[in-house]
Amino acid sequence: MKKYILTSTLAALLTLGGLSVPALAAPEDVVVENAWSRASIGVNRPGAAYMTIRNTGDEPVTLIGLTTPLAMMPEIHETKTNAEGVSSMSPAGEIAIAPGESVALEPGGLHAMLMRLQEPMTEGETFPLTLLFDDGGEVTVEVTILGIAARGPED
Repeated sequence: MKKYILTSTLAALLTLGGLSVPALAAPEDVVVENAWSRASIGVNRPGAAYMTIRNTGDEPVTLIGLTTPLAMMPEIHETKTNAEGVSSMSPAGEIAIAPGESVALEPGGLHAMLMRLQEPMTEGETFPLTLLFDDGGEVTVEVTILGIAARGPED
C-alpha cells in the first residue's frame, strides 16, 4: 500500500508537466507523446491506452511488453477487420520501430489493452504505464484518463 501511495504521488508530480510534453527515458532515443485513455465503467471490462512512440535514434528499437499497476495483464493488441467487416483483436507481439520512425497506438489499430483492471479508470486521473524494450530498456509515461467517449488526447 505504501508503494502504491508513493507511486501515485510521483505520478501526480510528473503529470504537472502536461499531456503534450514528451516523456523521455531510457532508452534515451524513445519519445512517447500524447498518452491517453478512456474512463472505464468499473473493472469488469478491459481498458485501453493510446499514444505515439517515436524512435529518434540511429538504431531500431523493439517494444516487447508493458507493465502498469493498474492492470494485471497489459498487452499490445491489434484490431483487424476482415473482408466481411468483422473486427477482432489479438496480441500484436513484438513491435519494431525503425530509426526516425514512429508507431501510433490508436483506436481501431494497435493499442495497449489493459486487462484485469485493479481499479476503475476514472476521468481526470492518471496512471503510469511502462514500455519494455528488448534491450532491457524501459520508458514510463503517465497516461491521462479522459472521458468515456473521448476520441483522442485533445478531447
